[in-house]
Amino acid sequence: MEDCNVVGYDIRKGTRVFVNAWSIGRDPLLWEQPQEFCPNRFIGSNINVKGTDFELLPFGAGRRMCPGYNLGLKMIQLSLANLLHGFNWKLPDNTKAEDLSMEEAFGMITPRKFPLVAVMEPRLPHHLYKF
Repeated sequence: MEDCNVVGYDIRKGTRVFVNAWSIGRDPLLWEQPQEFCPNRFIGSNINVKGTDFELLPFGAGRRMCPGYNLGLKMIQLSLANLLHGFNWKLPDNTKAEDLSMEEAFGMITPRKFPLVAVMEPRLPHHLYKF
C-alpha cells in the first residue's frame, strides 16, 4: 500500500511479497529443534492458527485465508475425539515409539515419508459400532 522498510530491506509500494511459511516453520532462530515433530512447543504460547502470527500459518492469512478453516478445525476435532473415545490405540507388534519416523516427503501438502501404521481395538460395546 505504501513504501516501507522491513528488516533493512526497502519495499516499494505495489510490490508483491510472498511469505514462505514452510521455511518460517523450520527456522532454527524461531524454534528449538525445528525439524522435529513437537506439538508441545505451542503449549503456553499465544500463537494461534488464525493467521495473525507468522510463526504458524496452516491456513494462510488475510484475504487469501482458507474460507473453510473454521469448519476444518471443528471437523478434525470432532473426528479425532470420536476415534479416541471409541478405540484403544497401539503400535503393531515389535514396533517401538522410537522407531516411528516423522520425516516428510516434499509435496503440495507435505505428507509423511513413511506411513503411520496403528492398531485399533474397539473400546465400547460392539452394538455401538453398527450403523
